[in-house]
Amino acid sequence: MLDRTATALIKPAVQGMATVLFRVGLTANQITVAGFALGIFSAVLIANGAYVLGAVALLTSRLLDALDGAVARMSQATDQGGFLDIALDFLFYASIPLAFAVADPPRNALPAAVLLAAFIGTATSFLAFAAIAAKRGLNSLDYPDKSFYFLGGLTEATETLAFFAAMCVWPEHFATLAYVFAALCVVTIATRLWWGWRAFA
Repeated sequence: MLDRTATALIKPAVQGMATVLFRVGLTANQITVAGFALGIFSAVLIANGAYVLGAVALLTSRLLDALDGAVARMSQATDQGGFLDIALDFLFYASIPLAFAVADPPRNALPAAVLLAAFIGTATSFLAFAAIAAKRGLNSLDYPDKSFYFLGGLTEATETLAFFAAMCVWPEHFATLAYVFAALCVVTIATRLWWGWRAFA
């Protein structure tokens, strides 16, 4: 829901940093892999109770995720890079609830499992829509720079990162935050199913 607004706000800064990275010779795929590695490192930190450091690594990894696309557009965006980006993004998102479950299994395992199940729903509805949209030659007017049809919803990347950051700041409230966010994900799943059913009628 907030991705377009957030993207517009940080675009000037991202563009400036991307220009520097492009000039020093870094490729978009290298930045994608670095962002993913840092994201997994943030999960390791969280799993070991280093929540604040985990939050810093998490947010930095998502900055790299924004930069890879900007760098790709300065050269030539490829399907290979788009595939790598989305695949590693979903793996990263799954790693954070798992990390909280590892950090405190008695309190966090069930809410983490519920949240991961909700993530399965948002991911499959998102990717299923993108696959059929590509088959029909549809393009997203809201996100024209994406390498695939980007279907929005109530819970997008901005909201996910906000909840992840809140979980790191208040780890004792992980269960409540996880259940609340899972409920919001259910709304996203329902709206995407409705949009897809109408769009492909």
